[in-house]
Amino acid sequence: MNASTATGYLEHGTTAERWERARLFFEAKEYATAARVLGTVTAEAPEQLAPRLLLARAYYHSAQLSPAERELRAILDRWPVEDYAQLMLGRTLQRQGRAAEAAPYLRIAAAMAGEFPE
Repeated sequence: MNASTATGYLEHGTTAERWERARLFFEAKEYATAARVLGTVTAEAPEQLAPRLLLARAYYHSAQLSPAERELRAILDRWPVEDYAQLMLGRTLQRQGRAAEAAPYLRIAAAMAGEFPE
């Protein structure tokens, strides 16, 4: 399969079909491919939280940390009480060596999960 055929396959189908295809790639740990498919899904349905979170996770797991950070910040702009996005942003920043910047997000995520320091 050449590159244009692969791209055509990834972009083929309805939004729902591509969402399912992206989930299958993610479950198979093909994170970069999942991110490529999810990029088209989120462009068509930016109001849907689940594909955007999965896109951020796919970026994170494929070591695309800048795109993961951008997606997580966009999610938190729209859904500031999304505790998993808070946690993921904190971990993404930590992985980039930005622990001080990560700390508030990790504290918020912990508080939202009911985990308070003693």
